[in-house]
Amino acid sequence: MTNIWTDIHSRVHQIINQHSFFKSQERLLIAVSGGQDSLCLLKLLFDLQSKWQWTIAIAHCDHQWSSDQGIADHVAKIARDLEIPFFLKTAPPMKETEAIARKWRYQALIEIAQSQKFNTIITGHTLSDRSETFLHNLIRGSGADGLQALTWKRALTPEISLVRPLLTVTRAETFQFCQSFNLPIWEDTANHNPRYTRNRIRAGLIPYLQKEFNPQVEEHLAQTAEILRLEVDYLEQITQNYLSEIMTEDQQKLNRRLLAPLHLAIQRRIIRHFLQYNLNKSPNFDQIQSLIILIDAPNKSRTSTLPGNAIAEVQDDWIRIKKSGILF
Repeated sequence: MTNIWTDIHSRVHQIINQHSFFKSQERLLIAVSGGQDSLCLLKLLFDLQSKWQWTIAIAHCDHQWSSDQGIADHVAKIARDLEIPFFLKTAPPMKETEAIARKWRYQALIEIAQSQKFNTIITGHTLSDRSETFLHNLIRGSGADGLQALTWKRALTPEISLVRPLLTVTRAETFQFCQSFNLPIWEDTANHNPRYTRNRIRAGLIPYLQKEFNPQVEEHLAQTAEILRLEVDYLEQITQNYLSEIMTEDQQKLNRRLLAPLHLAIQRRIIRHFLQYNLNKSPNFDQIQSLIILIDAPNKSRTSTLPGNAIAEVQDDWIRIKKSGILF
């Protein structure tokens, strides 16, 4: 790969410095699909490697779908040409859905990182991905947490972090970058399959919004997601401060008298934590709202059925969860 310093090199280098994503001499596992975004990411980190003395390696996840035939060999050749270690995970037979594939990929990357002693996994998610995720989650009715979901860094396990350093770079820019350096992009036909919601957002909704409303819609949606990221972080800090007072140590009861004077936004967050722990499932808006009503309800009031045939019931100053006739 030709080593020429570009504007994108400067931006990504600045982002890494600003957020302190990686330390000098750190071991970095780069997820490479073979598409333009991951090749751009690989090229950038390969070029920056000498400045930071990183140890880098490539991880590739092969779904074994018909559109994937040959791609693992293609990525392996790139790794050989760069003299970078290459690690491959091959999926068992599974349904071709976005959610199932995403869940398997992250688990596969974690397994590679654990077996090879990497603490940081890096993916090529871009500003375009961030704006598409924003729209995807907005359409599904997500709150602020979902709208800011594609963040710079998050923990996959207590020891392994996922980092996305390209969130200021658009997909158009990664394509131009790859063209400039003659990088061998593998065009995944699955990315054009209208069966997948994200592909319809990418190919239909975003271009429509750009043409009819705002040419900079990708940048502005990503900016909104970044604003929400910080606001969600602040609200979550406040929520954690109240949790120890309002929820019992075993997380089985909520003190509704202490909950009542709090702002509705904090009430909802506390109840979400409470339900998520007791139901082992993320609650939806209606389920959270059903417990909001119990804060000021008469004694013995209860919700309708929650997931797993559970109900929430008022007992004096407490809101408790009852599962299959057993009060917790």
